[in-house]
Amino acid sequence: MDERTARMCLAAVVEPGHPATADAVADYGAEEVWAALLASGDERPLAARARRVSPAGLVARTRADGLRFVVPGDPEWPAGLADLVGCEPVNQLSGPPLGLWLAGRGELAGLAATSVAIVGSRASTAYGDLVAADLGAELSEAGRSIVSGGAYGIDAAAHRGCLAGRSATVCVLAGGLDAPYPGGYRPLFERIAENGVLVSELAPGERPSRVRFLARNRLIAALAPGTVLVEAAARSGARNTVTWANVLGRVVMAVPGPVTSATSVTPHRLVREAEAVLVTGSADVLELLSPLGRRAAPPSSERRATDELSTEELRVFEAVPGRGALPAGELALRAALTVPRCLAVLDLLAERGFLVQDEVGEWKLPPRVGQRARQASSSRSHTSLAVG
Repeated sequence: MDERTARMCLAAVVEPGHPATADAVADYGAEEVWAALLASGDERPLAARARRVSPAGLVARTRADGLRFVVPGDPEWPAGLADLVGCEPVNQLSGPPLGLWLAGRGELAGLAATSVAIVGSRASTAYGDLVAADLGAELSEAGRSIVSGGAYGIDAAAHRGCLAGRSATVCVLAGGLDAPYPGGYRPLFERIAENGVLVSELAPGERPSRVRFLARNRLIAALAPGTVLVEAAARSGARNTVTWANVLGRVVMAVPGPVTSATSVTPHRLVREAEAVLVTGSADVLELLSPLGRRAAPPSSERRATDELSTEELRVFEAVPGRGALPAGELALRAALTVPRCLAVLDLLAERGFLVQDEVGEWKLPPRVGQRARQASSSRSHTSLAVG
C-alpha cells in the first residue's frame, strides 16, 4: 500500500479534525499508522471500522464516482491548509485533512490562492441573499474565486453570484461527494463542478453530521485568505467559521445589516469587538486583501452629467423637487443664496438643459432629465453596495 492509499483509508475511518491522527501521520507516515491500526486487535469502533475497509474497493469507488483524491505534496493541494498544522483547537477539532476528495474541472490550489470565503446564515433574509450574491458576482469579476459551504441561504447566494461572474467557485461539503448535501442543490453543485471544485475530506457514502459541519468550517477558513460574514444570528454556525479564520490569522470581514434584524447580531458584535472589519461592498474586500502598500483600484463608473456642476449649481439643482415646481424665491431659500444670485444660477442650469420654467414662471425638472439626473446628483458623494 502506498502513502496516498493509506491516507485515503485513514480518511475513510477517522472523523475529520482529529488532531491525534494528523500528528501521528506527520510523525510516522500514513502507511505505518494504517498498518498499526489494523494490527492492533483493538475492538474499539475505530479499529473495527478500519478492518471493514477495502483499500482496493475504496480506490475503485472514488474513480467510479468521478472523483480524485489529493494529498499534501500534490500540485493541487492548497498551501493555506498548512496553517492548520498545530493550530489552536476549536470545539476540540484541529489539524489538517489527511486528504481531500475533489470533483470538478477546477484546479483547487490555484482557485484557493485568490479566493474569498463568504459565509452566513442558512435562514437568510432577502437583503442578505442579495448582498451575498452581489459580493460573489463583483469579486468574481475582479478575478477572485468564492469559497463557501453549499448550504441554504448565504452560501448558495454567494456561489450563484460567483457563477454569474468570470471566476470559478469552490464548495466545501460536510459529506461524501457521491451525494452532495443538500440534495435539493444538485443542479447548483453540477454548475459549480463545470469550472470550479467540490471538496470534501469525507469518503463517498459518508453523510453530514453536526460535528462534520464544524470540521468542514476549518477548511473554508483555511482555504481563503479572507472571510466575509453576511448575516448570522447569535447562535449561527457561520460564527464558527469566523472563529477559525481568526485563529488562522486570516482577514475577517463582516457586512452590516438592519439593527432590527436578528441576523445582524453576530456581524455587528464582531465589528464592535474588533474581531472583524466592517465592509459594505466588493471594493472594501479587495482593498483589505490587496498586498501591503497597494490599494485596490476603485470600480469604474460612468461620468454623470451633474459631475460638471459647481457646488453652487448643484445646491440649486438639488433644491428643485422631483415632482412639481417652485418659484425662484423658494429655491433661493432652500439653496441658501440671495434671490439675484439664485436667478443667475437658474438661468445657467436652464441653458444647459437641467431645468425649465413652467407657464407661471416656476422652475422644475424637464422630463428628459427627471429621475436619472436626480439619482445621479444624490449619489455623487457616496457609494453603496448594489443590491438590485
